[in-house]
Amino acid sequence: MAKTAVITGSAQGIGKAIATRLGNDGFNIVISDLQEDKASETVQELKDNGIEAISIPANVSKRDDMFQLVEKAAEAFGSVDVFVNNAGVDQVAPILEVSEDDLNKIFSINVNGTVFGMQAAAEQMKKQGGGKIINACSIAGHKGFSLLGAYSATKFAVRGLTQVAAQELAQDKITVNAYCPGVVGTSMWERIDDKMVDYMGLEKGQAFEKFTNDIALGRSEEPEDVAKFVSYLASEDADYMTGQAILIDGGIVYN
Repeated sequence: MAKTAVITGSAQGIGKAIATRLGNDGFNIVISDLQEDKASETVQELKDNGIEAISIPANVSKRDDMFQLVEKAAEAFGSVDVFVNNAGVDQVAPILEVSEDDLNKIFSINVNGTVFGMQAAAEQMKKQGGGKIINACSIAGHKGFSLLGAYSATKFAVRGLTQVAAQELAQDKITVNAYCPGVVGTSMWERIDDKMVDYMGLEKGQAFEKFTNDIALGRSEEPEDVAKFVSYLASEDADYMTGQAILIDGGIVYN
């Protein structure tokens, strides 16, 4: 029986690339995104390419939503073998300007959502005898970046949560790892670029260019670059890896 992968925030961008790659690897795919129209379009694209896929909307900041997502995915395909906590939001602001609402919003999605996703996935995976949880971290989870203080804090949290969950769930044959992308050409980085213009005195596109120029491999990252690595984490080849938050950034942060 084919294995099943659930990917949050997967209607577009990195999440969509991950869903497509895992679908091509033979997984049944559950697309989960609050943008239901885009999610439906992505599901149709996957089906057109011979991939079994469905869409289940869920708000990652709501614990009940995440448990219902896993329950519905298991009902549809019989198991949840891989769960990718991909959904996340960015925030650009000097640390002295970050408001209480700003913090509550970004932590509720990037941190709370990751915790709730791991909890829901682990409950199902324990029944099955194991599985793989894969979290979205970032280069900002290894190094703090100016104007990305709150975002960096959430990704440092994801990195710590990944380590803790890996230790606690190992006895249940559940591995927990994270992928840490760099400067990826997606709508998220377009928003970051737009916001950085106001603080850095740059023109549109120059912030993205500035960060890209610092990449050792000489180009910005594509969603497919991330998806290839997640494919490895989801495979049997990664069965002996757990608790790791691996940089896949083309050469920006080294540690």
